[in-house]
Amino acid sequence: MSEELISKKELLELAGISYGQLYRWKRKDLIPEEWFIRKSTFTGQETFFPKEKVLERINKIQTMKDNLSLDELADMFSPNISDLELEKDDLIKRNIVSPPVMDIYLEMDKGGHQFTFSRMLEVYVLEKLLQSGEINLDEGKMLLQVLKDNAQTIKQKKCELLITRKLGVSSCLLLINSEAFHFESGTKVVTVLSMMTCMEEIKAKLL
Repeated sequence: MSEELISKKELLELAGISYGQLYRWKRKDLIPEEWFIRKSTFTGQETFFPKEKVLERINKIQTMKDNLSLDELADMFSPNISDLELEKDDLIKRNIVSPPVMDIYLEMDKGGHQFTFSRMLEVYVLEKLLQSGEINLDEGKMLLQVLKDNAQTIKQKKCELLITRKLGVSSCLLLINSEAFHFESGTKVVTVLSMMTCMEEIKAKLL
């Protein structure tokens, strides 16, 4: 499942930005270094980007840059987990989780009403997938266990949560820096969820 790439020239034209803006955002870590992919072409070396990711990121930057400084945006896009802690009721007020899903989470988690960022991520992912109808409660318990078991990895790496089903049996995997995955015939991919995107969405609600 390789990503579609877009050349730097096409990106600048499509997004309506200048060369200077693009590299200023790169210096501020708004656009990750690894998204600048150097490839040989018949005209020499050119820079390409993962099309969907970079266009989505630029759209977010352009939408939010009038209200946030570049440093604030960089913090929001950073994969680093914040030290912030919030109470259960604060998460509900900020629309990170609904009361019914919060009750389900606390029944599964037993961790109290004070939420670290790691627990905010867990309850937010549970909210997204239960509300969409993509998973059931048993699968919710399974994904919470995967997130808890790999909390330190999620803080440091770019991860995707993957849920599959085959013959009524569900599996939950955490993919790290994955560009492609393949399963045996008959396996249904229920959802693929970027942990970094979820973190960004939470941070946007906290600002």
